[in-house]
Amino acid sequence: MSIEIATHKKTNKIKLDNFNYDEVGDDHLFTGLETPLKSNAFSETDEEKKKKIASLFGEIMDVMGLDLTDDSLKGTPNRVAKMYIEEIFSGLNPANKPKIALFDNKYQYKQMLVEKNITLYSNCEHHFVPIIGKAHVAYISSGKVIGLSKLNRIVQYYAKRPQVQERLTNQIAEELKKVLETEDIAVVIDAKHLCVSSRGIKDDTSATVTSYYGGKFNNPSKINELLNYLNN
Repeated sequence: MSIEIATHKKTNKIKLDNFNYDEVGDDHLFTGLETPLKSNAFSETDEEKKKKIASLFGEIMDVMGLDLTDDSLKGTPNRVAKMYIEEIFSGLNPANKPKIALFDNKYQYKQMLVEKNITLYSNCEHHFVPIIGKAHVAYISSGKVIGLSKLNRIVQYYAKRPQVQERLTNQIAEELKKVLETEDIAVVIDAKHLCVSSRGIKDDTSATVTSYYGGKFNNPSKINELLNYLNN
């Protein structure tokens, strides 16, 4: 496995035995492959969660001084709750994981298959603001192939949760390896982080690129071939 990361964030030196989260600022923390979830994360139904989120978000709006009796605002807490659970964070729930079916590679196509420019919308887990970009995935068949739309669905499933781009890249790659039963997987994500462009340093021109190269894709010639496809 090879991972290449280009990031626009500075690094602060922090003593782990005296950790101060305020010192981290906008730095990219990456604590592990798995999305951090409580052990009882799904003990409540989606409807119960939406009811709680609506109540709590209404409190946040009230603290900010917004008039929740206004016709334009009074439905906002419920809209946000529905959006969180059913849309932008729906990838947290394993029940929403896409069902995948494989097919025999009857055409005996043994070169790389590339699905590029998959639209990606996620949210930064540090500030809960959007990450917007493109994902490119490639694999070399081990005897089975997957429907093209399923590649998009796998990307979107893992994107629809609070994320760090490095983790998202690895999660997509690990899922493809498991589903396709091959190590010959490549994932490249090129994205803009609104936590950088719309707040903080407010740099609207930078982007972050992360990549995963597994199996045959660790060969420089294969990487160059893939990048040629992506650049055309």
